Amino acid sequence: MNTVKLGSSEIFVSEVCLGSMTWGKQNSQQEASEQIEYALGRGVNFIDTAEMYAVPPGPETYGLTEQYIGNWLEKNKSKRQDIILASKIVGGGVSWIRNGDKITGAAVTKALEDSLTRLQTDYIDLYQLHWPNRTSPHFAKHWPQMVKFNDVNIEREQEEQLEILSALDDAMKAGKIRSCGLSNDTPWGLKEYLNLAKEHSLPKMVSVQNEFNLLHLKDSPYLMESCILDDVAYLPWSPMAAGALSGKYRNGLRPDNSRWSMQQRHGNFRDTLAVHQAIEAYHDVAKKHDVSLAQLSLAWVYQFKGVTSTIIGATSLSQLKENIDAYDLKLDENILMEIDEVIRSYPVPF
Repeated sequence: MNTVKLGSSEIFVSEVCLGSMTWGKQNSQQEASEQIEYALGRGVNFIDTAEMYAVPPGPETYGLTEQYIGNWLEKNKSKRQDIILASKIVGGGVSWIRNGDKITGAAVTKALEDSLTRLQTDYIDLYQLHWPNRTSPHFAKHWPQMVKFNDVNIEREQEEQLEILSALDDAMKAGKIRSCGLSNDTPWGLKEYLNLAKEHSLPKMVSVQNEFNLLHLKDSPYLMESCILDDVAYLPWSPMAAGALSGKYRNGLRPDNSRWSMQQRHGNFRDTLAVHQAIEAYHDVAKKHDVSLAQLSLAWVYQFKGVTSTIIGATSLSQLKENIDAYDLKLDENILMEIDEVIRSYPVPF
């Protein structure tokens, strides 16, 4: 497993990152611990979580994923130095977390302290903003005119970002975080943070974590251009489109304890006719080349130029093994051309 530099930071992460959002909802403490130990044994040193997890989120599971990781760290204290641990402060709109308020400097300070307590660690390697205070074109809000950009108050946005950066700077100086990053943000949002950091000598955002997979490609090329040229790590989440690209929802199936069998915070916006048609087309390509649909989908993201580390998730060790095994699957030019044909046929299936 190769390690790569996390943007402009001095942190090196494995090219596969272990996502954790199912822990506490679909996975138990024991299963979470087994996944951590298996991933570490395969060379994965990067673990991503968030205060909001488990997912689908609810007040009864808030912070539970961090607690699971913290329980494992408490029993394996010597391993903390071997792990690059990432977490996130929730954005506004989640009523049971700080009354649904948006991110502020004070919220950063409070949320970080709470995460450190749950994680049972003195520091977080990468601390991220789960989503911006303004409405961003994510979670199926990328269709024309769904987000009214003219309504954005730029001066207020800059003031909020500056306050957030100042709080992150305090946390970094106190040794509580090593770096900071964004999630579910855009080229404009990233550039504003980078400009403010430079102008006021505050921490630079070293990463952006967004959804990126064969069914959701809108960050290529525009956000990826910004990331590459500004030395910001690009961290794709949901490389299998919330499990859709595993093929487990083909032919109308809804397996028990799967994401699509649960109530989703934003609704099941990936369940469209075009998505199912695209999945069948990708399945045909995978079958032709004697690989699983899951491994084809993951391998494509793993080797996509501009991707730093891909965040994977699994609800079983067998799934986790298959996901990590896909890292060694190299797609040749012929299969990449066939994948491109499907992309052109279904460029925005949801």
